[in-house]
Amino acid sequence: MTARTFSKPGTPRRTVLAASLAVALGAGLAACGSRPSEQAAADTDKPIVIGISLPLTGDFSQPGGEAKRGYEVWAKQINAAGGLLGRQVQLKIVDDASSQDTVVTDYTKLITQDKVDLLLGTFSSLLNFPASAVAEKNGMVFVEPAGGAPNMFSRGFKYLFFAQPATAPKQADVFVEWIKSLPADQRPKTAAYPSQDDPFAAPVIESMQKQLEPLGVKTVLSTVYPPDTTNFQSIASQLASKKPDLIAQGAVFEDGVGLVRSLKQLNYSPKMLFQTSAPSNAAQYSDGVGVGSTEGVFYTVSWHQDAKTPKNAEFVAGYRQDYQNADPAEDAADAYAAAEVLAAGVTAVGSLDQAKLRDWLHANEVTTILGPLSWEATGEPKGKFLLGQWQNGKAEVVAPAEAATVTTVVNPKPGWK
Repeated sequence: MTARTFSKPGTPRRTVLAASLAVALGAGLAACGSRPSEQAAADTDKPIVIGISLPLTGDFSQPGGEAKRGYEVWAKQINAAGGLLGRQVQLKIVDDASSQDTVVTDYTKLITQDKVDLLLGTFSSLLNFPASAVAEKNGMVFVEPAGGAPNMFSRGFKYLFFAQPATAPKQADVFVEWIKSLPADQRPKTAAYPSQDDPFAAPVIESMQKQLEPLGVKTVLSTVYPPDTTNFQSIASQLASKKPDLIAQGAVFEDGVGLVRSLKQLNYSPKMLFQTSAPSNAAQYSDGVGVGSTEGVFYTVSWHQDAKTPKNAEFVAGYRQDYQNADPAEDAADAYAAAEVLAAGVTAVGSLDQAKLRDWLHANEVTTILGPLSWEATGEPKGKFLLGQWQNGKAEVVAPAEAATVTTVVNPKPGWK
């Protein structure tokens, strides 16, 4: 999953990200030279402190809160198993308030003043873009749980690692592959592509459109809406007037729920509905749109709670125990996996040396609850996403076949309920 940007309507995403990088580079350069983790390695009687800034308030607070839960479940479980390098783990989590400026300040302080031993990333490409620049300039490994925008991996960073199976543009691939597998008379003939102006969501939809058009799927609408959009009546009316077979929305969370609600009010239900991120939010999504209206909704996802990957059952059980028997959201799982990646490196090299951690992660595959993860030199992961679909009030995996939790696919999508 991703999160919305904070660019004003009409402000190009590249401009926002470039500005963020400039701020981060300045802060990072000022902080260079401090390598607290190397000094702390000898303090074996003290906990290993991991610094994290998360959007616990502001527009990203919902996924940010889930990431915090994922990190905390991991810390509780690893401490119960003896910790890292024989030392207990302590998370130092601060609130960046969903602000690019604050996240730069937070990570600079965590490194230079709090002198944390290790770092873990925040939520979204927007926030991880400048945060990772601070980490890079200070020579500290930065494993991010959410931040797959292509811009993240074009900067030549050596300490950055994205702990999901693939980047944003590749999220569309598994859905396109499924459409290709359909008989011609079952494929969509027309499609509409509304997307939030978000550095993660938009590339998914752009990639899907580029792949589907050569297959004969005619585009009847392609539009980008500002991140602060709350009223989707106008977009829904345009969609209803075009009557596309497929609606593919670049959604975060609230906007995904908002569009479905508006389509329901107009009583227009497409034959296929694909949304990024929003449907992966477990019960929060079904509560938002109504469980009956989730049936047949597609999305791509990095993780599933029924996956047979190592430690996944323990993660799900630990989450439910700590959070009122609730099912984990994908963002919590991604954070847990990011912590697994960092821990694997520390355990393998037997120290907190950042250069050794960097080199080991570049050279090795890491087992996580998402499955095995490995990276290009840029920190971009080498894997593929799963194709999810809501069926009978539950989020399932329908492709690829080896990871599927059900054997059938709902097609076409039934009407709203």
